[in-house]
Amino acid sequence: MSQPSLAGAIVKRPWLYRMMKPLSNWYCNAAGYRKLGLRADDLIPEESEEVLLALKRLPAQEQYDRVFRLRRAFQASLAHQLLPAAQQTKPEEDVPYLSPIIKEIEAEARERADLESLSFTKKKA
Repeated sequence: MSQPSLAGAIVKRPWLYRMMKPLSNWYCNAAGYRKLGLRADDLIPEESEEVLLALKRLPAQEQYDRVFRLRRAFQASLAHQLLPAAQQTKPEEDVPYLSPIIKEIEAEARERADLESLSFTKKKA
């Protein structure tokens, strides 16, 4: 599910981070999802088994908040209006809540596959 990312390499280099931060902020604002009250993790498609399992593992309040954000954004989109500035998602509120769970599930799947592929052989004495 996860796409390759350069984020780790960028964060490790302060000069590169300082150079990319304004570009990152510009891109997030240009994408427009924050103006509809969404978070970045709300945009992850629900088509894979990992994402569906991650959604089931979310706390009840976070599940409710996610559905509320999606419905409010859909309603605003249908009305061709943006949310008022007070209801738009602030950059500090746009934190990953689903991605860490997805990464955890993918790690569990890799570990399960590694354990299932183990083979035992008896030593001949």
